Amino acid sequence: MTQKIALVTGASRGLGKDSVLQLAKKGFDIILTYQTKREFADEVVKEIESIGQKAFALSLDISTTAGFDQFTTEVKNILDTQFSSAKLDALVNNAGIGINQSFETTTEEIVDLMTNIHFKGPYFLTQKLLPLLNDGSSIVNISSGLARFSSPGYSAYGAMKAAIDALSRYQALELGHRKIRVNALAPGAIETDFDGGVVRDMSEVNKHLASEAALGRVGLPDDIGSVVAFLGSDDSKWINAQRIEVSGGYRI
Repeated sequence: MTQKIALVTGASRGLGKDSVLQLAKKGFDIILTYQTKREFADEVVKEIESIGQKAFALSLDISTTAGFDQFTTEVKNILDTQFSSAKLDALVNNAGIGINQSFETTTEEIVDLMTNIHFKGPYFLTQKLLPLLNDGSSIVNISSGLARFSSPGYSAYGAMKAAIDALSRYQALELGHRKIRVNALAPGAIETDFDGGVVRDMSEVNKHLASEAALGRVGLPDDIGSVVAFLGSDDSKWINAQRIEVSGGYRI
């Protein structure tokens, strides 16, 4: 089998963790990032290795571009020393946080943070990593259902994810000459620790959100990870410049 390598940001837990496990099951070796919880990342590395694939964890703060050059150098070193100068075949821009704050009380600092983490970070990290991507590779940008439907308190977050949807189309257009595909994947309500684990841990919230989905439940990490792996692989070789919402038919 041809060697395939994926880089996934924010993959020490939640959707990112499930995404790298699903990619590994498809035969990808993994470079994953974490921000502070090295022990969680190390556990994910062990799980990937138990599947039979190589895995490496690197620290990355997506909220500032200051470390992107160093990070890119670290990725290149891994590719050179562990993979005989191979390049990446998939890049998944997943790292992010959620902040629930009403529009009336959202501060400039919150908007700056959301911009840096959810738009500026993925924008310039992808730009830095372009020389390390193979022609014909896949970029998956994690968007959000909140870019289509609205929920109180997510004006800054949802606006940045809408920007990611637009960016994905522009990237697909401008990287097409290298046969690089770019798609946005927009999860609906998922049982993770996003926004303090509200969907997972608060039964009334979970029940209400499930009632608004055509399939009658909220999502699980596997519902997203399997689609990330599909979009990252050649199974989706003719899908490009699309926003794919994975929400069980929420508010349709």
